[in-house]
Amino acid sequence: MFRNFSEIEEFIKSSGITKRIALCGAHDESALSAVVDAVRKGVVTGILIGDEPKIRALLQQMDESAEKYEIIDQAREKSSAKLAVRLVNEGRADIPMKGGVQSATYLMPILDPISGLVEEGGMLNAVNIVYYPDRDALIFITDPALNIAPTLDEKVIIIKNTVRLAKTLGFETVRVAALSALEKVNPDIYGSVDAKLLSEMYWGEDVFVDGPLALDNALDIESARSKGISGEVAGKADVLLAPEICSGNILFKGSHFFGHLPSSGVVCGSKSPIVFTSRSDNAEQKYFSILTATLQATG
Repeated sequence: MFRNFSEIEEFIKSSGITKRIALCGAHDESALSAVVDAVRKGVVTGILIGDEPKIRALLQQMDESAEKYEIIDQAREKSSAKLAVRLVNEGRADIPMKGGVQSATYLMPILDPISGLVEEGGMLNAVNIVYYPDRDALIFITDPALNIAPTLDEKVIIIKNTVRLAKTLGFETVRVAALSALEKVNPDIYGSVDAKLLSEMYWGEDVFVDGPLALDNALDIESARSKGISGEVAGKADVLLAPEICSGNILFKGSHFFGHLPSSGVVCGSKSPIVFTSRSDNAEQKYFSILTATLQATG
């Protein structure tokens, strides 16, 4: 089980794994910096799609040779995102990555029912993986970016997608906390009823789902004990399932802006790994996202 992003990096480098990434909106400094870092470390090779003069100027500022990359001059966001997805479908790239493009624009070609990257009958969910130093472990937060108010059936798919990702990162047993504002069912509190129903489903011998759980008793054993909460998940959650997008988004961004915790952002349920970060994320977060997607591509 990988406990941090350094371990993921070392595994990829020592295994000789190299994937080809298609960065759309590559004239974004933090995204391009992350790709350059990954190329220098031998993790990926890069296709850079965007405003070519700006891309070349940024590479020069980074003291990086443009000759290492395939550069495609396409400054329009929509066309840039569409091309990144097409390159993946054609086998010319393994991973699309979001640079200086809006999330909705980036997702449009990915979600296209004919030429997109969604598995037939499947659905996508965003996952942010956060390093949690109190446990020296990685924690999965879902869904902070894609599904606004998932139904019970959609939450089942989100859990299965995220469990698959966790197992790619070496988790043999996966513990999922269906979060709410408190650990009791209250029909007036959004998500608490779903959380209880999810906890009553059978997930297999190596997956445990419990809820509703508040964040404190999902992550901290002493907090759980103080409230008389026990079980396989309480205080030991690997996956934090948000009841809806607002709480998931606030939880993840709070971990970054308040906690300054290292993190990555990817998408689950797709035909290929997808790097999905915010334009406000820093280069380190985007590099860690490349590492995570690269590991997904080997799974």
